[in-house]
Amino acid sequence: MAKAKPITRIESDRLNTPTDLDPADTKKIAEGLAVLTSDLFALYIKTKNFHWHMSGPNFRDYHLLLDEQGEQIFAIIDDVAERARKIGGTALKSLGQAKSLTRVADNDAEYVSPLDMLRELRDDNKTLTANMRELHEVTDEANDVSTTSLLEEWIDQSEERTWFLYESTRNATEGGH
Repeated sequence: MAKAKPITRIESDRLNTPTDLDPADTKKIAEGLAVLTSDLFALYIKTKNFHWHMSGPNFRDYHLLLDEQGEQIFAIIDDVAERARKIGGTALKSLGQAKSLTRVADNDAEYVSPLDMLRELRDDNKTLTANMRELHEVTDEANDVSTTSLLEEWIDQSEERTWFLYESTRNATEGGH
């Protein structure tokens, strides 16, 4: 009788980092982390786009806010990708793959008002939070304590970005009052 081939998370044994997590779970988690990495890259680029194209009476405050938020988002990306590798999955491989996986819409408009920029980023961060909560359910069910814990930190950061963007647009008018 032929010996059954073991279930691997990825085809190349050279990338299957040893883990005690179930191979099917690590595959699902790594795929979720690849989508999250894609979303973070897209949100980072959009945040920097709006940072670079900010204008108006609140320019300095909004420009600095988006710079801080962009730095925070960028800092998470490497941790997300490396978490996938730690459990034996693969990380994002290209911009093309990121574009095919991301759920964050581009904004290539010639001009976006400052408040519309902040509102759009607020909504994108809120959606990112919801998507991370869904992945959190998967990691929690798989008993992947480390990824679950990291997601809790990233969710908190995303909620804070949403809050700051919400407060920056609440009761605001385009005139900056």
